[in-house]
Amino acid sequence: MATTAREDGACGQEQVRRGCEHYDRGCLLKAPCCDKLYTCRLCHDNNEDHQLDRFKKEVQCINCEKQHAQQTCEECSTLFGEYYCSICHLFDKDKKQYHCESCGICRIGPKEDFFHCLKCNLCLAMNLQGKHKCIENVSRQNCPICLEDIHTSRVVAHVLPCGHLLHRTCYEEMLKEGYRCPLCMHSALDMTRYWRQLDDEVAQTPMPSEYQNMTVDILCNDCNGRSTVQFHILGMKCKICESYNTAQAGGRRLSLDQQ
Repeated sequence: MATTAREDGACGQEQVRRGCEHYDRGCLLKAPCCDKLYTCRLCHDNNEDHQLDRFKKEVQCINCEKQHAQQTCEECSTLFGEYYCSICHLFDKDKKQYHCESCGICRIGPKEDFFHCLKCNLCLAMNLQGKHKCIENVSRQNCPICLEDIHTSRVVAHVLPCGHLLHRTCYEEMLKEGYRCPLCMHSALDMTRYWRQLDDEVAQTPMPSEYQNMTVDILCNDCNGRSTVQFHILGMKCKICESYNTAQAGGRRLSLDQQ
């Protein structure tokens, strides 16, 4: 649970020494918005009806209660954090963090494992460089699953094939219920193997005679193509990209040889 400030603005000393669930640090943050002390901005936001500006906060040593926004206390030499960013005033144990000037905040590294995509406006894993679809400023949108901010989140972002972003944890939960992007309905992972299995199921499940020559217009969510295909209760395959991620775009009708 988050560390909660008492009415006098002080936190329990032993709890502070251990930090909180979010950060391991030897100092408290004094919020100028409410003049209270919290272990971190997230603890503040969880307990107040307003948010703490991540760049505007004062620091108080947990041992001598002197206020210095630097890596160690100049009064008693208490180490506030193995990692310290003078821009974000972020204190924490060493997680190979680095400050990304383009993002405007600190990221968990190591730095050499990430690159900043200028169009997406977010640091992404190096294995995605040149291999992901870019959407301008996509990181400045909220996660469509939990509706919380992605750009400043401590949870890693997952890039879908369509270019939209989800929190990694939200993506994993989504796959338990479905396979499509909640924004554009594009397949969120490679479904080729499943489509071929569905081919076999369709072939082994003939429709009743009255439906065998019935066709329908479909729209493919993966390639955005339109085609006319034979109606089948298990699914209707796009003639262009062979995906079953399709939606019926018109009413059913009998083919010409049945009319």
